[in-house]
Amino acid sequence: MLYYLFNYLHEFYNFPGAGMFSYLSFRAGMAIIMSLFLATVYGKKIINFLQKQQVGETVRELGLDGQVQKAGTPTMGGLIIIMATIVPVLLFAKLDNIYVIILLITTVWMGVIGFMDDYIKVFKKNKEGLRGIFKVVGQIGLGIIVGSMLYVNDDVVIREKISYSDHQLIEFEEQGVTPPVFGSDVKSMKTTIPFMKHNEFSYSSLIRWIGDDYRDFGWLIFIPMVIFIITAVSNGANLTDGVDGLAAGSSAIMGVTLAILAWVSGNIIFSDYLNIMFIPNSGEMTIFIASFIGALIGFLWYNSYPAQVFMGDTGSLTIGGIIAVIAIAVRKELLIPIISGVFLIENLSVVLQVAYFKYTKKKTGEGKRIFLMAPLHHHYQKKNIHESKIVIRFWIIGIILSVVSIITLKVR
Repeated sequence: MLYYLFNYLHEFYNFPGAGMFSYLSFRAGMAIIMSLFLATVYGKKIINFLQKQQVGETVRELGLDGQVQKAGTPTMGGLIIIMATIVPVLLFAKLDNIYVIILLITTVWMGVIGFMDDYIKVFKKNKEGLRGIFKVVGQIGLGIIVGSMLYVNDDVVIREKISYSDHQLIEFEEQGVTPPVFGSDVKSMKTTIPFMKHNEFSYSSLIRWIGDDYRDFGWLIFIPMVIFIITAVSNGANLTDGVDGLAAGSSAIMGVTLAILAWVSGNIIFSDYLNIMFIPNSGEMTIFIASFIGALIGFLWYNSYPAQVFMGDTGSLTIGGIIAVIAIAVRKELLIPIISGVFLIENLSVVLQVAYFKYTKKKTGEGKRIFLMAPLHHHYQKKNIHESKIVIRFWIIGIILSVVSIITLKVR
């Protein structure tokens, strides 16, 4: 909203300083400052409100150190993250940008699903929360909406690079003219394969067998892929939210990585320099991601050990959905195993634990376990490692994975 106001003041009245709002970097900086302010100042008010409403965490007995002390800690703190993300976006972003619209829908949609789950746990005293089938239906619904909007909307395009023959390049050189790098905008759902020199890949190429019109049916691959990624990443974030500060801190690190990828992908100069796909209008996502990062860091003020509030499914499902959608929008979804490696490790530890237990029970009659407890962070708690040390080490791993993700822009 402020973007449009100051743009109007700059254009018609030449208002001093109003032109700053045309710069992405300025608006991103303002967004992260405001989200930090909202999460830390108003976050405390939300925590106090949750305490008055007795919205406390019900802790299952898992035999972990410090577990009993966490009982009664306010949950549903994800409301802080959602509030501190949305408000700066509404103020500083271009609200007609398709990517911003999709991310706002994702935030509200996943926030509602997580809130329903927490509400049932807290107020209905049902420890299981929202039935798993309803969560999955909600995630599939969001995947269909996001996938369809990205696939159909005319503003979701890429600007393809122009290929020249050696003869054409010689002609340009003789004329003393620099050949244009980019051509016109093209409606395409190509994605990027990491570590490959010629790294653009079209999902429709997987269904060439259906005939000459295979390009018209790319959605048969693209939309199920979007559903799978959103479901996997949001569940991974949910599993990671098990010790103080782990999910919020890890997500903030992922957010910084995605902000860099979104910014360079939406900047024609850096896209040319890095020889990566240029995605017009995608740079506006940087405003949303900046708000998201600020909200997570502000939330950490109260969620770091010993936590004064838990994010609950209201927060964990939302941040997982946001991270998944941003990665898809910047055509870096194949990098998710690296960017969201912490979520992947937590997910895999549960899958492996359950699968191995069932396999050994079927074979020997007695189920065996790979880890002392899953998800993986509980395994280290069982080894009597303090949760603060576990969290910091997971953050370090997340930083390493983020650096690896960023250098894929050049290492091919």
